[in-house]
Amino acid sequence: MQQGTIVNLHIARVKGTPSDPVEEATAISAHGLEGDRSCNVRNARQVLVMDKETLDHFELVPGQIKENITTEGLDLSGAKAGQVFFMGDEVTMEIVGECEPCGKMDAIRMGLREELDHRRGMLAIVISGGSIKVGDSIRIEP
Repeated sequence: MQQGTIVNLHIARVKGTPSDPVEEATAISAHGLEGDRSCNVRNARQVLVMDKETLDHFELVPGQIKENITTEGLDLSGAKAGQVFFMGDEVTMEIVGECEPCGKMDAIRMGLREELDHRRGMLAIVISGGSIKVGDSIRIEP
C-alpha cells in the first residue's frame, strides 16, 4: 500500500480556462467532482490525479496541466487500471488508466507533451462519493 497527501484540488469549470483552486471538493458517485466540466456519468475521464513530485520535476505548478487532485508522497508511476484510490474518510475512485498528454501541453511549454509521455497522471472514476479536502490522506490499493 502506498500513501500520500492531497496538497491541491482544482475544479475545471469551463473548457479552455484555468482551473479554480479549491480547499474542498465534493466527489459524486459515478459522476466526478461537483462543478467540474468532466462531471458526467458517461465520462470515463472524470478525475485526473497527478503527483506534485512530477510537476516539480517539469517546473509546473499544481493545476497547470488540468489535474483535479495533486498528491505528495504518492508515486503514481506504478499505478494501474483497476486499482483504487482511497481519499480522506469516505471517497474511493477507480483508476481507469493514464492520461495521455495532449497538444495543450505544448501550449504551456513547447515540447512538454513529449516530456510528459506516460507521466501526466492517472484518470479515475468516482466509486463512492463524499467530501475531499486539501490535507486529506490518499492511498492506492489493488
